[in-house]
Amino acid sequence: MIDEKQKHPQWDHMKQNDVTERQIVASRLERNQLKKQKSVKEETSDKRRIWVQIRLLPIWLRIVLVLLLLTGAAILGAMIGYGYVGDGQPSDALKKETWTHILDIINGKES
Repeated sequence: MIDEKQKHPQWDHMKQNDVTERQIVASRLERNQLKKQKSVKEETSDKRRIWVQIRLLPIWLRIVLVLLLLTGAAILGAMIGYGYVGDGQPSDALKKETWTHILDIINGKES
């Protein structure tokens, strides 16, 4: 089988290009090795530059703040709705009697 390849007219041409192909392959290998070395250097430099985010407010404090803001918004909305839109006193929206009266109307105990 090798003899058949040697008889082929392109075989001599392949021998001539063999040296240049080896040089090309060698240069490719060198470039790949350089890339690997650079990536190893980048990994070690990245290990030194680890960025840690320090939270100003812990998560539990954020949750408490959100709940307080929601409660405050609900109270403020009730005061505005009852006092200014509903023609009552805004401070009456915070009284228990007002809410029992509203719940009685909703449940159908009063009309």
